[in-house]
Amino acid sequence: MKALVYDEELKLVKDYEKPVLGDNEVLIKTIMAGICNTDYEITKGYMGYKGVLGHEFVGIVVAIGDKVPKNIVGKRVVGEINCACEDCSWCHRGLQRHCPNRSTLGIFKKDGCFSEYFTLPYKNVFEISDNIDDITATFTEPLAAAYEILEQVHIKPDSKVAILGDGKLGLCISLVFRALNIDFVHIGKHENKLKISRDIGAKTMLLSELTQKQIKSFDVVVEATGSTGGFETSVSLVKPRGTLVLKSTITAKEGLNLASVVVDEITIVGSRCGQFAPILRLLESKKIDVKPLVEKVYDVENFVEAFEDNSKKGTLKVLVKF
Repeated sequence: MKALVYDEELKLVKDYEKPVLGDNEVLIKTIMAGICNTDYEITKGYMGYKGVLGHEFVGIVVAIGDKVPKNIVGKRVVGEINCACEDCSWCHRGLQRHCPNRSTLGIFKKDGCFSEYFTLPYKNVFEISDNIDDITATFTEPLAAAYEILEQVHIKPDSKVAILGDGKLGLCISLVFRALNIDFVHIGKHENKLKISRDIGAKTMLLSELTQKQIKSFDVVVEATGSTGGFETSVSLVKPRGTLVLKSTITAKEGLNLASVVVDEITIVGSRCGQFAPILRLLESKKIDVKPLVEKVYDVENFVEAFEDNSKKGTLKVLVKF
């Protein structure tokens, strides 16, 4: 089968071995996959992963393990990416995303969805309705990651909220927040990207327009820039005893100044993967339109080119059709 594999170098392999099904797994034929910045970071050494990349997808179940209900065969599905052991204290508390024995699709110890076929535990997959098209379905994972913020942080009706960062992640957060009628301002560097938020009714502001008035003025700030500078700006925007949500992973080569975090007693919340069910309900009700985020859809034969395109600065979402 065809698969986009990273092993010191990135290449499209035409004869990659088809995966073997476990008793509790389903075999999924990929319809469409989305390229994430995490995929790009893996090619730069993140997680030390080697294998088939990819964790954003929509596909069809074509085969099942012995312990899987037969009615899932032929269904169009999306799937949560953390494959847990289901037998530890974290799993028993419903926190499979933090299972110490987990593998993660296309990121850690499990071949991903950038292939014609891949496997996931049956418990991870969600059947999707016919009124969710393939492009929209492919965004389920990043939108769920955005929704995770609401599972972790209580945003009051009168909270003053800011999203910092206008890349793919920041825009997904904006889409989710607007769908849930959260009042916020979206701050970024690029007028064309902020327009996507503005078009759905969000308030926006260019980073260059920030003034002293905005410093220490927000109850909740969501950092989605992926940069040290963005982190430090986010900290400066949070009120004393406010909350800073970190959605992007930041590797600092130099020390960060965290003095104001202590002085202003800021709560910092790390936020990663999210649950799929609430996002699928929003998508089914047509409350989120992801189409403005799509830069280009490539054919699988041009996967390497698609990957390179995605890595260019300023590029929004690149999808690959199988």
